[in-house]
Amino acid sequence: MLKLDSGNVLLKPSNRRQLMSWLKRAMRFVQRMGNLSISINMHRMGRLTEVRADVADSNGITTFRSRQSDWRDASRNLIRMLTAHLHDLMLHRLSA
Repeated sequence: MLKLDSGNVLLKPSNRRQLMSWLKRAMRFVQRMGNLSISINMHRMGRLTEVRADVADSNGITTFRSRQSDWRDASRNLIRMLTAHLHDLMLHRLSA
């Protein structure tokens, strides 16, 4: 399950679609593993945009954060970290 909260960051519908297309690989990992929940929050603070992702699974909650001057850079950086974590988690579950 994925929950996106754009907060006080203004996203046009095309920006939201772009963000969701970047998350496709991460969502495939979530579907394969089952009981995972991802919550993504965006918040604008002055000139910076902070994007936070909370991944809730049976082990607890893991938090990722990226702060950049542009929402695209922050989101892209966060999604890379999130996808790498989900990939490692999936490999760990397969090997156990």
